[in-house]
Amino acid sequence: MTEPKKPGCVFCQTPASGDDRAGLILHRDALAYIILNRYPYNSGHLMVVPFRHVARPELLSGDEARAMMELTGLAIRVLERAMSPEGFNVGMNLGRAAGAGIDDHLHMHIVPRWVGDTNYMPVLADTKVLPQHLEETYERMGEALSALLAPRR
Repeated sequence: MTEPKKPGCVFCQTPASGDDRAGLILHRDALAYIILNRYPYNSGHLMVVPFRHVARPELLSGDEARAMMELTGLAIRVLERAMSPEGFNVGMNLGRAAGAGIDDHLHMHIVPRWVGDTNYMPVLADTKVLPQHLEETYERMGEALSALLAPRR
């Protein structure tokens, strides 16, 4: 069951709410944030989103572009630690024709992959079966992030 689309930009509204756990925001820096995808392609599907409402990568400042790439690297390290994937899909869908569900606020997808992770459900029922609930995934990612960001002794 899907929820009706709310007016406004979810990528602007979610961080403004101040409740990172409810919004599935895993980490913030000054210019961008990491968030779990509420409608994931696979368990652990993360996105890196700039705070500034911008639709295309060429509109990012140099600092915003660097922040997005640095957080993409951090997201990959978190996924490696928390989920042990065998590979990743990393990229952006720019525009509706390219598959963007939200095309007016840029975001980078980081999707963990495992050999054989595609099953019959997307083919037969247009449904993806995920082996883990979002809250459990959030907890697992949060623990991995804390371990990665902890001061080294």
